[in-house]
Amino acid sequence: MIGRLTLSDFRNHQDALIVPRHGFVVLTGENGAGKTNILEAVSLLAPGRGLRGAALAAMARQGGGGSFGIAAQVDGVTIGTGTTPASPERRQVRINGAASSANSLPEHLSIVWLTPAMDRLFTESAGGRRRFLDRLTLALHPGHAVHSARYDAAMRARNKLLSGEHAPDVQWLAALEAQMDEHGTALAAARADMIAQLGQGIATGEDGPFARPALAIEGWSAAEAGSLAAQLREGRGRDGAAGRTLAGPHRSDLAVTHAAKRQAAALCSTGEQKALLLSILLAHAALVAGRRGRPPLLLLDEVAAHLDPLRRAALFDRPAAMGGQVWMTGTEPELFDELGAATRLFVENGRVVEG
Repeated sequence: MIGRLTLSDFRNHQDALIVPRHGFVVLTGENGAGKTNILEAVSLLAPGRGLRGAALAAMARQGGGGSFGIAAQVDGVTIGTGTTPASPERRQVRINGAASSANSLPEHLSIVWLTPAMDRLFTESAGGRRRFLDRLTLALHPGHAVHSARYDAAMRARNKLLSGEHAPDVQWLAALEAQMDEHGTALAAARADMIAQLGQGIATGEDGPFARPALAIEGWSAAEAGSLAAQLREGRGRDGAAGRTLAGPHRSDLAVTHAAKRQAAALCSTGEQKALLLSILLAHAALVAGRRGRPPLLLLDEVAAHLDPLRRAALFDRPAAMGGQVWMTGTEPELFDELGAATRLFVENGRVVEG
């Protein structure tokens, strides 16, 4: 868990210090005060571009020095990330003061989140669902980020070769496809393992106030498609004409169904979709706690406001029973009156004070 968090010139926070004393951290304040900015900062302690997916340069405080810094104490380890004025789009990571890679962060901390933008997760493109699937997988398989980065790099290089004006070097192409096969197969296997275990946990778990989802991976599947290297080799002409690679784990999708209704999540009401997402996150937290000895850190942005008292109580009780850390935002402090022990903070115009 995070024992101390400091922000420097991040979004609207010139400097901020948060020292959680309890498993729940509650951030309240008016819209635009900077609550979600704090959650975004925490989300950058994981690989990727955080819960907003924003450009790094946009995260530096306006009127600041053109860079930002985030540092956290996590179970005795000091993790830092940020940018410099000379390289505002290059993310730097340090662990205990030594330069490191963002892909090493999951060894120390796993993070998943739910934001208002994810209300459209089931109805928009598959890319958002794959990113959600990969965040869940990363919490169980810390090496997933490395495989993902190397797969993407090899795929970009292959696409560039195939779309060039001249015939590609066949040996170089085969080498890239071998890399995609190695890392793509590992990606698909980790996703499948996570979905199988999570699905079993959901199916055998106790009934609760949140809808029970059924999970599956659709689209491209390593189990069904066979050798990725062979598919890539056979599809060179097709991929070159399309300007992109048409086979591989980047073409997979996460399918979620309301189990009781046997209805695709995309066809459910907005309230049902949010309940399905919360059910997935809470079951996933229990799974990770059982597998890795600690649940992932949960970031819940404006979630409590959309729940009735029964579901809000379940949202408070289940993570507390696991001993995890949950960071939550809301405009109304009264939403969290029944939470019990929590670090309660008030955020106003980029300032954080005890609430």
